[in-house]
Amino acid sequence: MAALDDLAFDPWDPAFVADPYPAYAELRGLGRVRYFEPTNQWLVAHHADVSALLRDRRLGRTYQHRFTHEEFGRTAPPPEQEPFHTLNDHGMLDLEPPDHTRIRRLVSKAFTPRTVERLRPYVTGLAGQLVSRLVDAGGGDLLTDVAEPLPVAVIAEMLGIPESDRAPLRPWSADICGMYELNPSAETAERAVRASVEFSDYLRELIAERRKNPGDDLISGLIAAHDEDDDRLTEQEMISTCVLLLNAGHEATVNSTVNGWWALFRHPGQLAALRADHSLVPSAVEELMRYDTPLQLFERWVLDEIEIDGQVIPRGAEIAMLFGSANHDPAVFADPARLDLTRTDNPHISFSAGIHYCIGAPLARIELAASMRALLERAPTLRLAAEPTRKPNFVIRGLEGLSVEVG
Repeated sequence: MAALDDLAFDPWDPAFVADPYPAYAELRGLGRVRYFEPTNQWLVAHHADVSALLRDRRLGRTYQHRFTHEEFGRTAPPPEQEPFHTLNDHGMLDLEPPDHTRIRRLVSKAFTPRTVERLRPYVTGLAGQLVSRLVDAGGGDLLTDVAEPLPVAVIAEMLGIPESDRAPLRPWSADICGMYELNPSAETAERAVRASVEFSDYLRELIAERRKNPGDDLISGLIAAHDEDDDRLTEQEMISTCVLLLNAGHEATVNSTVNGWWALFRHPGQLAALRADHSLVPSAVEELMRYDTPLQLFERWVLDEIEIDGQVIPRGAEIAMLFGSANHDPAVFADPARLDLTRTDNPHISFSAGIHYCIGAPLARIELAASMRALLERAPTLRLAAEPTRKPNFVIRGLEGLSVEVG
């Protein structure tokens, strides 16, 4: 087995973070699974394996439905991080059946295709307004002026969070999501705990208000949701669900938008083709999510021993599935390093797969297409004003900003 110490795979190296895809190719060439000592994880880089493991019930996002920390050979999180873990561990993304099944079923009752489709005019109108402001200003930061405010406003509108309360949402989300990076620092944990407490306290008050005065919003729908067994969401499950919907509901969209436009600026031929034919928008959205994946890594615990390519991976181990690598696997994607907005055979896994497939994927696609169409129609001369800086994060992949000019 080749030592990964000798490879270019280094999620803390700015050069790797700037372009991890050559290292992924090297990793795929070494086999189907490799142990990475710095994070104590088994890396899986091939599309077929990642896709299969996302559906494998021998793996789980949590192990606490079956084992204690001690039984699983793991150490419990530090007590001072309890607010973060209480918030995180009651969201359906980090639960397994039967709790995951129950919560997702209840959330789905309030998160229907009709609900999402009803948002389309709002999304389209808001995208147009944001882009018009950018054009009127002669340019700006595509991240802060369009990419961020659109999905944050949409999910806040969906949840029923008043406009006057929305300013802290993005900072809270950013601080909480810092814990999803590899080996987060003590400072990162402190920020996540503080944000978890503040966000939870806010939502607890909002939920209490909606109990007294329900409205036509998702929080009211979550309060009312129940099934034939009269199962309902607990207050903590509602709080965790709202935070998850906000975090997952905009992080991927924000980063897909700026990653995508940065890729388009580096491929002027593809951008010109898109400007000439707006019917390419749907396939362009899918290709840009594949080409520079917003979520690079997704983790699973090994609940029951598995074997990959002759390598036994024991219970208690952790597998890191490399979405960015899977989306560049030449066994699945022809010429994967080439940006091709006309690519039709595009089974990317940017929205995950299996029981944890992104419940908000239809809304994300509406948002991404709306902002892209608005920029193509209202800012046809949009161009890069300055070379962007890549965020140091590896797991959640994005830019510090994307400075653009119009006119």
